[in-house]
Amino acid sequence: MYIMAASSRDMAESPPPPNKATKVELLSKSVQELVINGGQPPDNYVYKNSTGGVPDVHTPLNEIPVIDLGNLKSSATTVEEELEKLRSALSSWGCFQAINHGITSSFLDKVHEVTKHFFSLPMDEKRKYSREANNIEGYGNDIIFSDHQILDWTDRLYLMVNPEDQRKFTFCPDNPTDFRDILLKYSMELSLITEVILKAMAKSLNLEDNCFLEQMGERSTMFARFNLYPPCPRPDLVLGLKPHADGSAITFVLQDKEVEGLQFLKDNQWIRVPVIPQALLINIGDQAEIMSNGIFKSPVHRVVTNSERERISVAVFCSPDSDKEIEPIGRLVNDSRPRLYKKVKNYVDTYFQYYQQGKRPIDAVRY
Repeated sequence: MYIMAASSRDMAESPPPPNKATKVELLSKSVQELVINGGQPPDNYVYKNSTGGVPDVHTPLNEIPVIDLGNLKSSATTVEEELEKLRSALSSWGCFQAINHGITSSFLDKVHEVTKHFFSLPMDEKRKYSREANNIEGYGNDIIFSDHQILDWTDRLYLMVNPEDQRKFTFCPDNPTDFRDILLKYSMELSLITEVILKAMAKSLNLEDNCFLEQMGERSTMFARFNLYPPCPRPDLVLGLKPHADGSAITFVLQDKEVEGLQFLKDNQWIRVPVIPQALLINIGDQAEIMSNGIFKSPVHRVVTNSERERISVAVFCSPDSDKEIEPIGRLVNDSRPRLYKKVKNYVDTYFQYYQQGKRPIDAVRY
């Protein structure tokens, strides 16, 4: 799971946080190459003390709430029950496993297959789609902002999907040949689910159906990130993704079908997320927390590494139009629940700088 859904243009122009110098450079080797070359992880991947987020090998497995999206569109009685489950899940966990979402298992298998195919290509082939300096879109790994930054044990392919006029298909692989078609079909399916969820979120709070959708705007953004977590010889010292909360409104994660790795922080304890075949793991991001005036919680999560098996996942981030101002919905602000967040525009503008420093950008917009 990850962070945001801004355009690559926004990221390229993002200023650093105030009074922070930004150093940007590209890594010379992918994590896949580090694994092939053998040996121990380089020091800049290693958490040297537990305060940095070193994985706990005894992390418990827990039943993340499961929501039947089909019930959100069926009879009145079923709808009310499912809306209450949704409200409880998003206010206590900030995430849920979505079943009966309408995407066929055979198509989700194709999404897995093209992802695995791409990462199995020769390195020279993958490098044709390498991201540019100070830009997240394309193939690569962490942008380096500081000498003290701890890097994530993952290689990624970021692609802008929406708005259509901001797509850069030069970064979209030609191999496999159906990669682009599958990505676009998947994004269309997720757009439909996004509307269902945003309307259900509003209904669960007794609000007008479209109040969250209206804040998303007509040019809401969608970013896809294809992730490879290669085997790591020191899962006790290295994380696939450092602890963070997403900068999106809604994030969809298609998990690996066999290998766990995603964990959520709940009640100061890391909880393992089980793999439910063909389910979509959905969590809200900071922007939904802002719009709900803190009723829905943007959860902190991370990905741990595995010493024996690689893990593949696909995350899609949906966010408001970067030119549209968002704020807590008026009916959710009252004497008993005062306004918790300021108005904010282009929230993800400096997201990665905060992320790599281990800070939460939402803290900067709190009252």
